[in-house]
Amino acid sequence: MQSPKPFARIGTRGSPLALAQARLVRQRLTQAHGLAESDIEIEVFSTGGDRSQAENTTLSDIGGKGVFTKEIDEALLAGRIDIGVHSSKDVATGLPQDMVLAAFLEREDVRDAFISVSVKDIDSLPEGARFGTSSIRRAAQARRLRPDLRIVPFRGNVHTRLQKLLDGVADATLLALAGLKRLDEAHRATAILDPDQFMPAPAQGAIGIAIRAGDDRLAEIVAPLDHAPTHQAIAAERTMLAVLDGSCRTPVGALTHWDGEMLVLKGEILSLDGQTSFRAEVRGTDPQALGDKVGRDLLAQAGPDWLAQWTA
Repeated sequence: MQSPKPFARIGTRGSPLALAQARLVRQRLTQAHGLAESDIEIEVFSTGGDRSQAENTTLSDIGGKGVFTKEIDEALLAGRIDIGVHSSKDVATGLPQDMVLAAFLEREDVRDAFISVSVKDIDSLPEGARFGTSSIRRAAQARRLRPDLRIVPFRGNVHTRLQKLLDGVADATLLALAGLKRLDEAHRATAILDPDQFMPAPAQGAIGIAIRAGDDRLAEIVAPLDHAPTHQAIAAERTMLAVLDGSCRTPVGALTHWDGEMLVLKGEILSLDGQTSFRAEVRGTDPQALGDKVGRDLLAQAGPDWLAQWTA
C-alpha cells in the first residue's frame, strides 16, 4: 500500500546547523497545526557550497550568495519539496521569480563570537597571529582593528572550524553566535563581539522559510511561524544589500533594532583591508524604504567606483 502523502516536505542542507534549523521549523509547524513529527518530511540536499570546501577558496570564489541554496531552490520550484529552510544571510537578494521568503522565525542573537584556545579576545592575539575566516567581512573587520593579523582561509561547518582551532590551523576565528547557540556550542565563545564594531552580515541570525510564490496553501501553513519584527528587519537589511549589489564578494555589515515603533537600520561597507569604511543610519517605519535609503547613502559616500575597488 502506498504511504500517505506528507503534510509538507522540507528541504535543507545536511550540515548539523542546517539540520538543527530544519528540525526547529518542523517542530514549530507540528505545534502550529497539531501534527505528528512524521507528518513533515525533511529532505537533505548537497549544495555547491557543501561540495566546494577546499581550504584555499572563499565563498566569492565558488559563486557567492546562493551557493548554499541553489539546489534547494530548484527542488522547491520543481515541486519536489514544499518548503526551503535557509540561514537567511546565505540567500541571494535576487530570488527566482516564482519563489518568496514567506516567513522568518524570531531572530537569534545577531552578534559574532570570538573563539580561541589561547587568548581571551582579539586584542590579546600576538603580533602576526593567524586569524581563520573565509568571510571577507570578518577579515576586513578584524584587519581594521589588527592590520598585523594573517588571514587564514577557514572553510567548513561549525564543528569542522572548531576542530581546526584545536588542531592549530589558526589562532582564532569568528563564528555567528546564533549558530553556536542552535548547536548548543555557545560555551565555546571566548568573547562576544560588540555588534557596532563587528557589524553582522545582513540577515545574520534569522532562519528564512522559502515557498513557491502564489501557493496559498503553503503560505497559510507557514504563516503562524512568521515573526513580524524579524521579517521587517530582514526586509530592510536585504533591501540595503540589494542596493549595494552586495554578495560574498563585498564586505558589508548591517544592524537593525527597534526604537518603539521605529525600525533603525545601520549599514556599513568596508575596504578589503578594513582601513576604509563608510556608515549610514536611518530610522523609519517602511523596511524597504529604509534599506533603500541606507544603501544609497552608503553609495553616495563611497563613490561610484567602490565596488570595483573593494571587491574580492
